[in-house]
Amino acid sequence: MDTDVSRRDHWEAVYTSKQPDEVSWYQAEPRMSLELIRATETGHTARVLDVGGGTSVLVDHLLEEGFENVGVLDISSAALSATTQRLGEASTSVEWIQADILDYRTGSSWDVWHDRAVFHFLVDPVDRARYQETLHSSVPEGGHVVIATFGPEGPRRCSGLETLRCTPQDIERELGGSVRLVEARTESHRTPSGVDQQFVYARLVR
Repeated sequence: MDTDVSRRDHWEAVYTSKQPDEVSWYQAEPRMSLELIRATETGHTARVLDVGGGTSVLVDHLLEEGFENVGVLDISSAALSATTQRLGEASTSVEWIQADILDYRTGSSWDVWHDRAVFHFLVDPVDRARYQETLHSSVPEGGHVVIATFGPEGPRRCSGLETLRCTPQDIERELGGSVRLVEARTESHRTPSGVDQQFVYARLVR
């Protein structure tokens, strides 16, 4: 079986079978992500990539705050289509990338790499190595990385898939020696079904 195709099919099925506010990771306001992106102090002209952005409203908030160079990457075309429709005219100012992050390569670079809830699905060390390679080829030295995963007390499975549970230090270690952890936070996320999930956030510098 082609694992890349099966991974894409899995997420297409998730986003075509559920409304955006029905997925467990839905947030009406991505407060902590926004605070950590602001903390990079890169300014509104920074190139910000939301990895696995799907139907997240982070892009809406970034545009409202005046960020001028925002990209959203997701493996699911259905998710990206739903988000562009939601944004309407504003969607034309966003760079939309339909790709598996493990295969994504770009000739340009991103000042801020944001990922909430993609990394913790990479239970295979080979996939984590591919992710690290993609990140390092996309974020220049001095660039910023914000990653959120399930914490040590988070769920072992999500959307029918096994997950990693990490500390911020785990995230730093998995990304290799070229990133440095500068800030760590913990969040109790309440899912639409009323379940509390522990997330940890790591803000790192390349």
